[in-house]
Amino acid sequence: MTVHIVVSQVMPASCERTFGLIHDYGRRLEWDTLLRRAYVEGGTADVGKIAVCSARWLLGGYSFRTRYVTFKPPHLAAIKLESKPPFFTKWAASIRHEPIDSDDTDHAADHRDDMSLATYTMTFTCRPAFIEPIAERMFKRETENRLAALANHLQRDKER
Repeated sequence: MTVHIVVSQVMPASCERTFGLIHDYGRRLEWDTLLRRAYVEGGTADVGKIAVCSARWLLGGYSFRTRYVTFKPPHLAAIKLESKPPFFTKWAASIRHEPIDSDDTDHAADHRDDMSLATYTMTFTCRPAFIEPIAERMFKRETENRLAALANHLQRDKER
């Protein structure tokens, strides 16, 4: 069975600002609650580049090497697993950023410049298969926590 998870979070920042912070690996640990280490081999995120992310020790400390297969700032990035950590036979994810339409009181703008919607989609298959329900719950919760932490970080930055 393949697990498919989708988590969305309203961000208190534009698509450009949110996308930029997520893919700035020099700042990743400022907000990312899952990771203890993160970097891109050979520079900055782009198609074909390898990102290395290591989970906190509490979550097993595993390191994942992922390759960017899509990188279209400020709206879409997708990665696939390059390394073969325990428990996964395949793993891929994407994050899409969409502007949030202005409300009825703001007739001057088509979109709000200060808000966007980030949607993280993850697909994976585990081995052995019986651990998939556990992995699904854990990764969904961690993704919700990470996106909430990102939104909180962006809000604090805005208030400075």
